[in-house]
Amino acid sequence: MLPVTIRSNPDARLSRPAQVAEAIKDWVVSEGLRAGDRLPGETELIARFGMAKGTIREAMRILEAQGLIKTRTGPGGGSFVHEVSRERAKALLGNYFYFKDLTIDDIYRMRVILEPEMVADLAGKLSEDTLAMLEANTTAYETPAQSPDEEREQHIASLRFHAILAEQVDNPLLSFILGFMVKLLSDLTVYRRLYAPHNDELRARGTDYQKRLIVALREGDAGAARAIMKGHMDTAWSLMRGQEAEMARRFISE
Repeated sequence: MLPVTIRSNPDARLSRPAQVAEAIKDWVVSEGLRAGDRLPGETELIARFGMAKGTIREAMRILEAQGLIKTRTGPGGGSFVHEVSRERAKALLGNYFYFKDLTIDDIYRMRVILEPEMVADLAGKLSEDTLAMLEANTTAYETPAQSPDEEREQHIASLRFHAILAEQVDNPLLSFILGFMVKLLSDLTVYRRLYAPHNDELRARGTDYQKRLIVALREGDAGAARAIMKGHMDTAWSLMRGQEAEMARRFISE
């Protein structure tokens, strides 16, 4: 059994355990291991990577924290390759943007380009179950909210409509990016309280766009779906920018 070497030009900023963790990931890919496959035991990993026990253990802790391996104890236990869930990946990536001071403009510049093309491609391809799910989702914000808490929940529910659509996209990278943007916007809306300024125009116009979009998707009209979503994004961008400005004004005045 030949030892596995660390990359010839490792990132000098990475600690030795982090470099070993990267090497283990490279090895998992080269061996074609899949989620659920057992990794070699500690003794074998020490031999394969030529590292001390402490380094191997720390590397495995790094991989487990990243969600790439799962460790089980007891009979049949050990370390196993684990597939990172979409939600965990979004949460981890979201940590990167936590201190980036994202704005409504940052997010909508991407949404206004990607989402119209997404729905044009999905037109005529969605199952009746999915279309029914979209229709059911719109009922959560058909009528004006009666409290700030309900206002918040309606904003989140209206964004869930877009998350449902993103999950139907065949391209896994595009599907993830679209869903991640929805999560960013949802988080931004909540922690900056962008739902707080009551704006029934935002709710009513958004609901109308979404209901018309469902019709276009059911009929397989890609052109109409694209145009409706473009209008939806342009309108939401303008109105959400107003919500952002209003909250900034309130913060300054207080």
